[in-house]
Amino acid sequence: MTLLPKFKEINPDNIVRELDALLTNNRFELKKLLTEVTPLDWSFIQKLEDLDDRLQHFWSPINHLYAVKQTSGLRYAYNECLPKLSAYSSELSQNQTLYQSIKNLANSDYQFNYAQEKYLHNELRDFHLGGVDLPKTQQKRYQDIQTQLSQLSNQFEENLLDATAEWSKFISDKSELKGVPAYIIANAEKAAREKKLSGYLITLDYPSYFPIITYAENRGLREAIYKAHITRASELSNLNLDNSKVMFNILNLRHELSQILGFKNYAQKSLASNKMAKNPEEVLKFLEELLVYTQSKAKEEWKELLHFAQSEDQIDSLQAWDVLYYREKFQEKKFGICDDTLRCYFPVTKVLSGLFSLIERLFGMQIKEMKGVEVWDPEVRFFAITDQQQQLRGQFYLDLYARPEKREGAWMDDYQSRRILSNGDIQTPIAFLTCNFPPPINLEQTPLLTHEEVLTLFHEFGHGLQHMLTIIDHSAISGINGVAWDAVELPSQFLEYFVWEKSVLDQISSHYKTGKPLPDTLITKMREAKNFQAGLQLLRQLELSLFDFRIHIEFDPGKGYEQIQNLLNSIRRQIDIIPLAPFNRFQHGFSHIFAGGYAAGYYSYLWAEVLACDVFAKFQEDGIYNKTRTRWCNRCY
Repeated sequence: MTLLPKFKEINPDNIVRELDALLTNNRFELKKLLTEVTPLDWSFIQKLEDLDDRLQHFWSPINHLYAVKQTSGLRYAYNECLPKLSAYSSELSQNQTLYQSIKNLANSDYQFNYAQEKYLHNELRDFHLGGVDLPKTQQKRYQDIQTQLSQLSNQFEENLLDATAEWSKFISDKSELKGVPAYIIANAEKAAREKKLSGYLITLDYPSYFPIITYAENRGLREAIYKAHITRASELSNLNLDNSKVMFNILNLRHELSQILGFKNYAQKSLASNKMAKNPEEVLKFLEELLVYTQSKAKEEWKELLHFAQSEDQIDSLQAWDVLYYREKFQEKKFGICDDTLRCYFPVTKVLSGLFSLIERLFGMQIKEMKGVEVWDPEVRFFAITDQQQQLRGQFYLDLYARPEKREGAWMDDYQSRRILSNGDIQTPIAFLTCNFPPPINLEQTPLLTHEEVLTLFHEFGHGLQHMLTIIDHSAISGINGVAWDAVELPSQFLEYFVWEKSVLDQISSHYKTGKPLPDTLITKMREAKNFQAGLQLLRQLELSLFDFRIHIEFDPGKGYEQIQNLLNSIRRQIDIIPLAPFNRFQHGFSHIFAGGYAAGYYSYLWAEVLACDVFAKFQEDGIYNKTRTRWCNRCY
């Protein structure tokens, strides 16, 4: 039986000491393993995975709490642990004896299956990328760089979190919030009460920021919250939280690391690690071809939006803080729908039951909630996935709602991966699925989602499925592990397509008061509006992808931070249609590439979207519930 994390027993005062003891023991066990004179077979790899799992089971709950329920004590302990973990990781990747043992195994007469061959291929590749071939002095520098990068990436995220938390705007007159949905106003009133204020408190947290910038008729309010949001963690807000130097140092260290390993730039190094794209030229060609296709369409959409704003409110010059507002109004006028109207049809309970029914129909898996499991917040739920033979296939924690101490965004992370244990048992995967939807005001209120939020939930669940439904028995390549990074978004984007299918919408929707399903008329309007202003949205993704990839190609250590802003400005002048505010500092909050795993890889979203589109087209061709095809797909997951 799987032992689940004991979140309540995690004491920040003990974390560093416990990690030190665990790493010391792992080092001792590894040394012992490498000196044993035994014939090399796959049991050697299983014993290595045992060591990895000990660390994973210890650190994963701490890492997760740090992201979803951060405290000052936990932050301090977390930062103390980062250099220790980085040093340990570098030790492993540069351990010549370990490398030679795995190389000997790979070259032995052992009869490997395909998965084992893939495992060994990846391991040997990662040893070379980890510096195993470098001279001692360069190995030491490599280790120092990795330690600094882990600390700087964490500092980037902490600066962004703190900058987001420090800004708020108190509003005493409700009329200033005209146009904002009632549930957002109620949340703002609740936030004010918690600060012992009588009125409304808006913040930069996404559940507060996005509805204000989208619905508030008060143009001055939209401008104020937009400016605060787009300048977070920059020199234009709190200098103590400025990410300018942090970004430069991250890029500088990545560049140096790449050159130590023999690459010209970090983009080359990134592609060499684990991506489908073979070289930077292939990625740039892909993005530039998309750009040619997109720009003319986006220009037409921008002209339409300008004309609408002028005819509605005599707005002659749309600013950045106007775009979402007029886009939403234009969509409502053109198609007769808006997110707030659709929200009434997507209560969380119905969406989840419909999602689980879809997974059962597609993959033959049943999902049931498990009560009595220890969690980190009362709103968190825990589920188990079983197959048609009632075998446990995976489990997951579901944390849907935003909280002040929680990192923004939505993501999937893992507590453990599927693998075969030394005793022959199968360790089943366990995932953390995290979103930041607006929380219910009180226990009596029915939590509702917009259709966009339903898409987000399905997206993260797609990642979760890939992790939990794997049948690979080696943790380094099971689930999401070892998957080419520019394909890792395929399952998540693939699952989004189902949210537009009528048969699925019938399952995931019912009016929270009447219980009636989403009317066919609204489904038709939703489909008509699906690609509304899609050109402008794609252009934005291309801007971010080009910036990420080119900064990792063109970065020059001899130049300062200004090259980051200058390159972004240059790309924007080349491709942007929407006017940009001169104070725009989006890059200071671009966590995907400065604090996440998407450095020189943000293009992956677009790359995988093409793949996902092709996969779903095959589903449509065969019938989305085709049993023969879905059995095959189940093996892929």
